[in-house]
Amino acid sequence: MKNQVIVLLLLGTIFSVSCQNSSNNNKSEELEKQISSSPVEVPIKNGLRKAYFASGCFWCVEAIYESIYGVEEVISGYSGGHTKSPTYESTNTGTTGHAEAVEVIYDQKKVSFSSLVDVYFGSQNITQINGQGPDRGSQYRSIIFYQNEEQKQIIDEKINSLNKQLSDKTVAAQVFPFETFWVAEEYHQDYEKNNPNNPYIQNVSIPRLNRFKEKFPELLKENN
Repeated sequence: MKNQVIVLLLLGTIFSVSCQNSSNNNKSEELEKQISSSPVEVPIKNGLRKAYFASGCFWCVEAIYESIYGVEEVISGYSGGHTKSPTYESTNTGTTGHAEAVEVIYDQKKVSFSSLVDVYFGSQNITQINGQGPDRGSQYRSIIFYQNEEQKQIIDEKINSLNKQLSDKTVAAQVFPFETFWVAEEYHQDYEKNNPNNPYIQNVSIPRLNRFKEKFPELLKENN
């Protein structure tokens, strides 16, 4: 079973849970990644493309992208760091530089990269630094990865547009050229689907998914 620490914060009848002990919180500036100037472009296979995103616990992000029409599969893993072959345990120390991330395998004839970026920003707190919701630490920071200049331009334009709408804050997501994606341990894959009664899933992941569905009903598989 997963080496999971659930922190319950009771306030009347309201509580929140975190999928990682808050002792692992770290400042993102302490772990800035030294990135290359040239991204790696993943080849198209069987007509399907791949995109990479990080925005908090990968259980949540995987479930969100799995709900999108045109997305064939989503894989949880690690990316954005400086160490080889990261594991869940090593990533959660906050010393690998990696964040929990997902690989989104999609059919561009059904959903565009631009729409996937809209899903990314529309399914998180775009101004939260170094985490999402109750999950805090560099391993939960937001990173959006690009594989070519066209994708970078799409990302930059959307961030600029969002920043104009924000009064006193800016979009917190880092923008990195894609390098390597490390697939997470098998028990992390389809975690929300396989563990519907898990307290974190019940109180964090499912509510986050439902909030997203309310905002983007036109993108859901169930509506197409």
